[in-house]
Amino acid sequence: MPPKSKKRDRSGTSKTAEPAAKSVKKELDDSTEQPTVESSTTGRRSAAKSSREDKGNKEAYSFWLMKSEPDSRIENGVDMKFGVEDLKAQQNQTACWDGVRNYQIVKESYIDHTQFNKKDPHYDPRSSKQNPKWFMVDVQFVRKMKRFISLAEMKKYHQEHKTKEGPLKNMALFTRARLSIQPLTKEEFDFVLSLEDQKSV
Repeated sequence: MPPKSKKRDRSGTSKTAEPAAKSVKKELDDSTEQPTVESSTTGRRSAAKSSREDKGNKEAYSFWLMKSEPDSRIENGVDMKFGVEDLKAQQNQTACWDGVRNYQIVKESYIDHTQFNKKDPHYDPRSSKQNPKWFMVDVQFVRKMKRFISLAEMKKYHQEHKTKEGPLKNMALFTRARLSIQPLTKEEFDFVLSLEDQKSV
């Protein structure tokens, strides 16, 4: 198993994450946590593909926005730092995405061992090996985008698209609680990727 990854969802609302897929990553500016756009294909630490339909939404998500932590932050004596460069440095550029606490991501996954470790920041005393509550996936780095796209830039497009019925009008990054892992529609994912060839606004 690759070295323990330091990125997880702090929402306190999750259960299973499904195996991510080869993914295109992109960091977005968000203070110490940086979102990363991922696509699905098969892979590890950063994107998860889910065939399960989101509650209240009939669309089955295949793309996920995942926040990484490129800067050091100590929690329970553990440095939570794990950015894109850390993922690239892993064997096969692959690592587990442990600490997922977001019920939106479900499907093929495996038990998150951090829930049983009392010294781990993601320890959950309500979970047991006989009845585990939390699962994780593996994600794999594919490439970084051609340019850095800030959270502020994404928010500007979201505001604009709300009035013009654009692809980011309902983007979960701005319309749902700020989770570390959020679903993207294919339309949203394609639009975000298209930004890499444009000048920043």
